[in-house]
Amino acid sequence: MENPKNRKWRVLHSEYLARKPWFTVRHESLALPDGRTISDYYVFEYPEWVNITAIDREGRFVMIDQYRHGLGETSYEIPAGVVEPSDASLLDAARRELREETGYGGGEWRLLTSISANPATQNNLTHCFLATGVERIGEQQLDATEDIRVHLFSRDEVRELLRTDHIRQALMAAPLWRYFAETPEAGEPAPGHTEKMIR
Repeated sequence: MENPKNRKWRVLHSEYLARKPWFTVRHESLALPDGRTISDYYVFEYPEWVNITAIDREGRFVMIDQYRHGLGETSYEIPAGVVEPSDASLLDAARRELREETGYGGGEWRLLTSISANPATQNNLTHCFLATGVERIGEQQLDATEDIRVHLFSRDEVRELLRTDHIRQALMAAPLWRYFAETPEAGEPAPGHTEKMIR
């Protein structure tokens, strides 16, 4: 199936209101293809993000929990983070984040999907990787302000976390649901799935 025809808006005026590491926002005036205009539109700029659905050699999902101040909750997540300028590729960024947040690495990797948190107002994508056969290769390497706990969950436990809304972050729930949709049996790709794994 093809993508719909792109009906891009024309930028009439653009200015930055704030340019901070975690809060960069620009204000724009826009013209729609049919001539209508939007005088006040706001776009939040972020770097590319990565997250990782990691499964160890015993078939357990490598999960984390951490506090999220926006919701005021501590909830379960998959490892994730920002693509740094020093990362040679999206894959390198994903491998680094998994190692830093959990101490796990190795295994076989592939890009599962790339998704947007909110394409209406955010300019970045989250690149979701699948890593299978990972193993513990060291200790966590956390930033000074990070408080992350590592958990190993079975396939059934992760599905239950999703079903009961214990994984709040949509960018993390989406690749997990996709993984389950593509692999109805643990460790067996769905029929017709031929994507090459990366070592």
